[in-house]
Amino acid sequence: MKKLSLLILITLSSTVLAQGSGLKQGLWEIKPIKQIMDGKDMAAQMASAQAKMQQAMANMSPEQRQQMQAMMAQHGSTAPGSARICVSAAMAAKDKPVVDSEGRCEPAKVSRSGNKSSFEFNCSTKGRTMVGKGESTTNGDSVTTSVDMTMTDARGSHTMQSEMLMTYLGSDCQGVKPADQLLKEAKGH
Repeated sequence: MKKLSLLILITLSSTVLAQGSGLKQGLWEIKPIKQIMDGKDMAAQMASAQAKMQQAMANMSPEQRQQMQAMMAQHGSTAPGSARICVSAAMAAKDKPVVDSEGRCEPAKVSRSGNKSSFEFNCSTKGRTMVGKGESTTNGDSVTTSVDMTMTDARGSHTMQSEMLMTYLGSDCQGVKPADQLLKEAKGH
């Protein structure tokens, strides 16, 4: 259960993108601010998983470590607790948030007021139902997004609250593949 919870939170923190509200083409860094699942703060579990990953990498040969770091960088993984994502021109042009990593869950309602965007979603895909709402606030080259949702699948129902900060690093994606390209590649395999 703990591994499932951690996986859900990591997935959630990297998939809700506030498109149409200041998300520019280029490289963005995502840092989780708050991750709560079923009423439990998951920060300690996430920190523990990150520490285990660092330890495993420290025990690798220099060649293995370099290969792992290169693979992680290509997919946007960076220092513990953060990730990088490359936003393509097509993604930046969209006018709705991306709620799930496969792009199948379109928000039912999106509203904007100044630098804030609010959205609601209720969808089912691959035996999983996601119901929730979120809000994104753009402030210069940063976007803060908070999401409250309930996810139900064959394993049960889970409530999640997540908040993350996305910071624009520049138009050069530094070798990180655009997120929409990674999605197409994942669907092809």
